[in-house]
Amino acid sequence: MMEWLRYGAQHYPNRKCINEYTYNDIYRGVLHVARNLVPLDASRVAILSDNSVTMAMYVLAAMLVHKEVLLLNVHLKLKEIENQLDQLGVTTVLHSKERRNQLSHFVDSEASNSIVTIEFETLESILSDLAVEDFFDWTFADADIAVIMNTSATTGQFKSVPLRWGQIKAHVQASQEVLGKTEQDNWLMVLPLFHVSGLSILMRSLYNGTAVTILPKYDEAQVLKLIESEQINMMSLVPTILTQLEPHITHHVLRVILLGGEFIPLALIDACEKKSLPIYKTYGMTETFSQSVTFSVLEYPHKRESVGKPLPGMQVRIDNPDADGVGEIHLTGPMVMTGYINKEPIDGDFNTDDIGYIDEDGFVYILNRRKDLIISGGENIYPKELEDLVYTLPSVKECVVVPVPDAKWGQVPALFVAFHDGKSLPPEDILAFMTNSLAKYKIPKYVKVLTALPRNGTGKILRNKLKFEN
Repeated sequence: MMEWLRYGAQHYPNRKCINEYTYNDIYRGVLHVARNLVPLDASRVAILSDNSVTMAMYVLAAMLVHKEVLLLNVHLKLKEIENQLDQLGVTTVLHSKERRNQLSHFVDSEASNSIVTIEFETLESILSDLAVEDFFDWTFADADIAVIMNTSATTGQFKSVPLRWGQIKAHVQASQEVLGKTEQDNWLMVLPLFHVSGLSILMRSLYNGTAVTILPKYDEAQVLKLIESEQINMMSLVPTILTQLEPHITHHVLRVILLGGEFIPLALIDACEKKSLPIYKTYGMTETFSQSVTFSVLEYPHKRESVGKPLPGMQVRIDNPDADGVGEIHLTGPMVMTGYINKEPIDGDFNTDDIGYIDEDGFVYILNRRKDLIISGGENIYPKELEDLVYTLPSVKECVVVPVPDAKWGQVPALFVAFHDGKSLPPEDILAFMTNSLAKYKIPKYVKVLTALPRNGTGKILRNKLKFEN
């Protein structure tokens, strides 16, 4: 599948590939880096870096020399990095200059002399090599592992997801069928490349022969400038970011805003619909190489509460449905991983641990994560239902509902809420508002006002960090 880059260099060498660099530039840069990685005898290497053109080239070069590439989250602490390297038998870490200090322990410590750290070359040095030869094997078996991503469970113990070339190929083809493509496409990447949402943008764009604009991190002013100057027409965002961005988007030629990663408040969908912003809701996970269910809200406004239909080749099944058809969501298809590394292989389909249902038209609805479900006195309470309601209050900036242990009911819901500046509401007003719409057992027993909710590096709310001292 890496031949998408070589094909681009041969057939449209001067077309933009990443930022201002052409397919020919990136191809030559990848060859240069790959040549320097050939002597490494490790079958797996790790990469630690923030988003950059150089990082993208190192990821592609490591793939080209048939290494399994462990992408490390830059927010990890030293102990967590050591643990991940150790469990996956990785002894070589390629890293950006900016991340040198994070790895200084390995450089300075005699105890960790088994870990080799290699700093990225500068972009200028990589691209100044004009005589680089292509002697590489560009063919990859579907079962070969391209990338390893570790997903952290709530317990803090991570699971290692092997992303294989067959999954990636199936995904980029199906995604193109659903999202389409034009030669003008330029996909903004502000989500991390070490995360499946970032890597999938790179892979889709190479497959489509289109451009990517990589920013080191989310910068609202820069993103608005790119939108207004019509330099980009596609974006992948999490709802938190789009909520901040949407009020400022005026003139645009956006073709796709792929929106997922966490639950999407209906108030945000309303605001985007009013501006005809091309929202494609999406549902996926690392284990399925991101997006596996998608739809255009503008095309199907009456299905706005769903996350869409499965991509071509994917099937969604509801396991153990109740009388209303609600049950655990299971996925099958060529994008689904074969199993976590060093764990039992998946037999049949993949249990997402999400709860939802499928309507008569085949649209999938997610009610909640299984682990976020609140069972109070035997009644199921879906936090998302409560959160969607609270988000309809204009003064609410963000909110989350979590379970709190209760001697009588087992669990009761607690609401954490943050308001827009100067627009705070007293808790009793919020509860009175909710009482008009919800059964009594669903009304939060506790409300806590925060200035902001805790989030991880990709913008997801860290529910397990929210504790209520009652």
